[in-house]
Amino acid sequence: MLNGHIDSALTRQGHGDLMMVVDAGFACPDQVEVIDIALREGAPTVLEVLAELRKVHSVEKIVMANETRDHNPTHFKNATKAFGKGVEIEVIPHTEFKQRSHQAKTIVRTGDFTAWGNVMLVSGAGNRWKIEKK
Repeated sequence: MLNGHIDSALTRQGHGDLMMVVDAGFACPDQVEVIDIALREGAPTVLEVLAELRKVHSVEKIVMANETRDHNPTHFKNATKAFGKGVEIEVIPHTEFKQRSHQAKTIVRTGDFTAWGNVMLVSGAGNRWKIEKK
């Protein structure tokens, strides 16, 4: 991860912690770390950031708003597939999504203007854990 702030945030993510990748207009809670990587309108997009995060971050669940699925189904489909198969998808009302944002450790703000384009990532344990097989 080239962005030092995102790299640092990733090292602080533990199993079950929340990281969000949000559009340019998302109202970020004051107490949550915000890493603003917006360059211009439309760049980078939420999907571009998710593609980079997939290379270095273990995610066990993706949370998105009902409104994303209803109003931007292509974005919803692409975002829910961003971390591959086996990742749980949870869909909740946008009002609940905003409430949960207060529990995030880090929010990465993009220049994306996809309405309801926000994605919440629940950090996974990864596949490095050793389990003794019987």
